Amino acid sequence: MAKNKLNQLRLAKEKIAEGGGKDKIEKQHKKGKLTARERLNLLFDEGSFVEVDTFVEHRCTNFGMEKTKSPGEGVVSGYGTVNGRLVFSYAQDF
Repeated sequence: MAKNKLNQLRLAKEKIAEGGGKDKIEKQHKKGKLTARERLNLLFDEGSFVEVDTFVEHRCTNFGMEKTKSPGEGVVSGYGTVNGRLVFSYAQDF
């Protein structure tokens, strides 16, 4: 049972890491741009970034937003080290 839950969690994180989907990521790359996660990975020391609020979702019901799902809401926030110093940061995606 616990193994199944961990697998579900891993799959959910992978979906969020895809942002708007592979096609949207490719579109960004064709424009010469990086995703929010890619930019943060370049900024932080390797393996030091810890994402917070990974599973955040909006609760807006205005303007038909209740029908809209946006994994991670296009914002990546967290902390890690840059040249060994603790830094907090966020980046918004497309």
